[in-house]
Amino acid sequence: MRKNQAYLSWVQIVTTSLSHLSKPESVVLAMWTFGMMMTSSYGLTTVSVFLATLMEQKENTVRQRLKEWYKNADSKKGKKRRELDVTTCFGPLVTWILSMWTSEEKKLALAMDASTLGDRFTILMISVVYKGCAIPVAWKVVEATKKGSWKPLWLELFKHLEKAVPQD
Repeated sequence: MRKNQAYLSWVQIVTTSLSHLSKPESVVLAMWTFGMMMTSSYGLTTVSVFLATLMEQKENTVRQRLKEWYKNADSKKGKKRRELDVTTCFGPLVTWILSMWTSEEKKLALAMDASTLGDRFTILMISVVYKGCAIPVAWKVVEATKKGSWKPLWLELFKHLEKAVPQD
């Protein structure tokens, strides 16, 4: 149990901070993020092996839980499966970050970035910049070669953050 204390603490933080998610959604998100932080890897196999060892579960069981989290609803097994709309997390992520700031901190820097992954995808991302770190809080993946303006997409991303940022 002692070796799981950091993990259990992280699960509590994620489920509290993203309380709009269902319990299974927030727990698996906590699994994913804890595994990625601890292994410095985003790979399904690496994260699965780490978590399976930590939680004393079968590797394939953990792997399947992680995979089910990011699949479309119609690709999941079971009757109560739903697709996670990540845009519902954007505002709560900003609220969570700002909740850790002191009351004297009244400046919020946001960075916009468009990163291209080869000629397949472009990720439009808004991050909170704090103490030299850029913390992603909103994103949209688009086709890299698709014609059209990104302005409406950027405005949509900012709209998701609007209510999370205090007026002052």
